[in-house]
Amino acid sequence: MAKNDIIKNLEERIATFQDKAAVEKIGRVIAIGDGIAEIAGLSDVVSSEMIEFVSSGKEGTGGEVFGLALNLQEDKVGAIILGDDKHIREGDIVKGTGSVLSVPVGEELLGRVLNPLGKTLDGKGDLKTSQTLPVEQDAPGILDRESVNTPLHTGVKAIDGMIPIGRGQRELIIGDRQTGKTALALDAIINQKQENAEQPVICIYVAIGQKKATVAQLVRELEERDALSHTIVVAAFASDPASLWYLAPYAACSMGEYFRDKGRDALIIYDDLSKHAWAYRQISLLLKRPPGREAYPGDIFYLHSRLLERAAKLSKEKGGGSLTALPIIETQAGDISAYVPTNVISITDGQIYLESRLFYQGVRPAINVGLSVSRVGSAAQTKAMKKIAGKLRLELAQYRELEAFVQFGQDLDPETLKTLEKGRRLTEILKQSNLEPLPFEKQVVEIFAGTQGYLDDIPVDKVAAFQKELVRYIGNFEPQIYETLKKEREISEKLDTLLRKAIEKMKAAWKQARP
Repeated sequence: MAKNDIIKNLEERIATFQDKAAVEKIGRVIAIGDGIAEIAGLSDVVSSEMIEFVSSGKEGTGGEVFGLALNLQEDKVGAIILGDDKHIREGDIVKGTGSVLSVPVGEELLGRVLNPLGKTLDGKGDLKTSQTLPVEQDAPGILDRESVNTPLHTGVKAIDGMIPIGRGQRELIIGDRQTGKTALALDAIINQKQENAEQPVICIYVAIGQKKATVAQLVRELEERDALSHTIVVAAFASDPASLWYLAPYAACSMGEYFRDKGRDALIIYDDLSKHAWAYRQISLLLKRPPGREAYPGDIFYLHSRLLERAAKLSKEKGGGSLTALPIIETQAGDISAYVPTNVISITDGQIYLESRLFYQGVRPAINVGLSVSRVGSAAQTKAMKKIAGKLRLELAQYRELEAFVQFGQDLDPETLKTLEKGRRLTEILKQSNLEPLPFEKQVVEIFAGTQGYLDDIPVDKVAAFQKELVRYIGNFEPQIYETLKKEREISEKLDTLLRKAIEKMKAAWKQARP
């Protein structure tokens, strides 16, 4: 064979190969329904790759429609559709994009309401950012992390005093419907502006499967309290397909990681991961993956672990930024030992358990002290709070146990009665209204008065009024106490003496005014 013929033959083979490769990037829809598409022909697509649907119908697609390849089988690909699938028909062409799904990130997202694909929902115009990050990213390695050591104050006395949360921690909020889980998360968002108005912790609130009216009310609450300017709201509404419910937490996490990797501190709230698990179960069953316990797929644990492991406190070499996660899980009839709740409990660094019984007794927030825990503990607490709140948790737990015996009406010894009386007052101290987070220095003053015995002779029904008056009195007449606490974050001997004198002086005046 002549040299020219060999070259020509080789060129033809290369061209055939290239044509074949080009053809392999195109497939056709063989089945469509319930937000799931089965596609034949996309032989070189990779897992989690974005794919584009090209409609052959007269109506057109009404805009670009993308999907996410999840099931890779020998003869077909199973994909979820990101958006409306009503214009997609069997036989439509599907193109592989060669890229994974990414979302917009940056400072421009602050104060905005977005869907999981980064499209705006607040009517304030399009985003002006060209920066993007993949929705799925690897969690930081062990050597890139640092132990959690800086407090993230929520403004809730019961949490900051007994179940402290640190920057970079993952703390689960768990409880039945309507027990105040979202309210705790909103308090934490609002309090970040109080803590540091100049550079507040960036907050990201993820609404999964909630009604539009509920999200609108939440945004309005944040706006009224000047907390929306440092917050991003990512919403997958109840009317949205399961694919957007599934994507929402991962997309929001990437938005938070942008700030973490810039050396900033960010807080992300997943409200809630129970609905996220339901969406994934629905997708998995439609993709014909084998069901396991309670019909959840076998990788339901991995679903949440790869999300929550992305929360971290980075080492100084990596910029020292942090991403703190507050996932929310809804229980049925207080069953925290159910499948998904136990999975998430085992991934997180502790849980705040809200109990219906306490909620209906008027204890707000309805935190069960016995079942709530922070595995980071006092490492993420200021010296001032550690000093005064050390015994608070133990005394409350003892009170809740003794409270059960009192119902039988038996005679009690003086020591038990004393414990009960103190417990009642400590419970009153920790009561707090919704969306009224208390700054750290005021929390210290209130808890100090309770744990040091200054409320022992105040009637239980007057404790709340006394506390409010005490906070106001110190703010007006002894402001240096707040200033010192805010600056030094600890109670020195001098400050201890000053604080005691102020409380005694205010108490005497208060009693005189109310004989």
